[in-house]
Amino acid sequence: MEHAVSHHEDHGHENHESLKILGFWIFLVTDCILFGSLFATYVVLRTHTDGGPTGKELFEVPGFVTETFLLLTSSFTSGLATLAMHKGKLKSLIGWLIVTVLLGLGFIGFEVSEFTKMAMEGATISRSAFLSAFFTLVGTHGLHVSVGLIWMIGIIFQLKHYGITDVTNRKVSIISLYWHFLDAVWIFLFTVVYLMGVM
Repeated sequence: MEHAVSHHEDHGHENHESLKILGFWIFLVTDCILFGSLFATYVVLRTHTDGGPTGKELFEVPGFVTETFLLLTSSFTSGLATLAMHKGKLKSLIGWLIVTVLLGLGFIGFEVSEFTKMAMEGATISRSAFLSAFFTLVGTHGLHVSVGLIWMIGIIFQLKHYGITDVTNRKVSIISLYWHFLDAVWIFLFTVVYLMGVM
C-alpha cells in the first residue's frame, strides 16, 4: 500500500514537472511571436529617421562586436554548466553559472553604456520612428537578459542550499534553454540591426 502511494506521489511529481516544462515552451513560443513582431516593425521603420541620425552614424562596431562576444561566450558557459549538472558536479555547475552571470552583466553594462551615449547625443526614443523601433527591440532583448540574470542568480542560491535535485535540474535546464534562445535572438538582432545598420 505504501509502495503504491509512493509510486502515485512520484508520478504526480513527474506530471507536475512536465507541466512546468510545457508551460515554459508555451512562453518561448509567445516570446518568438513578440520578437518577430518587433523585428518586423524595426525593418519597416529603420529608414524613417525624420532627418535624425541613422544607424550608420550611431552604431560603433567595437561596441556591438564586444556585446556579441560576451553573449555568445555566456551561452557556451551556460552549456558547460548543464554538462556539469548531468555529471553531478555541483561546484562546477555553480562556477559556470556564476561565469555566465558575470558575462551577462558585462553585456548589459555595454548596452546601457551604448544607450546612454546615444541619448546624450540627442538620439532618444522619441527622436524618430527608427529610434523608437531600435530602442524598443534592443531594449526588450536587454530586459529579457536582465530577467534571465536575476533568475539565474536565484537558481545559484537554490543549488547552494538544496544541491542537484529533480527540481533544480529542471530549473537549470530551463534557464539554459532560455539563455540559448536569447543568444539566437541576439544573432538576428546583430545581423538585422547592427550589421545592416552600419552597411
